[in-house]
Amino acid sequence: KERVIRIEEYSISDLEIEPQEHESCGARITTLMEYRERAVQDLIQALKYDRAEHAAQLLAEALAEYVREEIASLKSFSAKPIVLVPVPLHASRLRERGFNQVEVILNALPKEFKDGTLSRLESGALVRTRATEQQTRLSRTERLKNVPNAFELRLESIRGAHVILIDDVTTTGATLREAARPLAETGISHSLLALAHA
Repeated sequence: KERVIRIEEYSISDLEIEPQEHESCGARITTLMEYRERAVQDLIQALKYDRAEHAAQLLAEALAEYVREEIASLKSFSAKPIVLVPVPLHASRLRERGFNQVEVILNALPKEFKDGTLSRLESGALVRTRATEQQTRLSRTERLKNVPNAFELRLESIRGAHVILIDDVTTTGATLREAARPLAETGISHSLLALAHA
């Protein structure tokens, strides 16, 4: 595949990492890159559709840079442990694709992000209880109606922690906002992060 060949040439210097905050339906979401940038789109698609390891590595590198600073700033005013949680896919989508691309990126992060040194990784903290239409196929209004109550909290072990909830691409912010709802309802402090903004 042409895309897979193309991404092999990419390095971290091809990615414009410019963290930006977006306000979406009352939720603040930080995004690191613009999806319309060719390299960003190539890498995200190569990971999602071709399971390209090089893409996962580069995206993890981009994420690590930002998350390291974010963790330092969170720890400067709170002693809470920090937990990284990928936005989960529904079991049927997971079967179809075979993997959760956000989880693959998080697993490619350096060890200190996963073993509790800086943060720990809890992939099963949230589950998607309802199969929803793929957001990419829907209009803005449909997207906002598509995901309500689709997520539920499964891990009590994240109570008392600060959760950084991570998605690959956000458009309206509906998915991230809904995935954060069970955290908000149980009073778990959290921040929302997406690699790219479309």
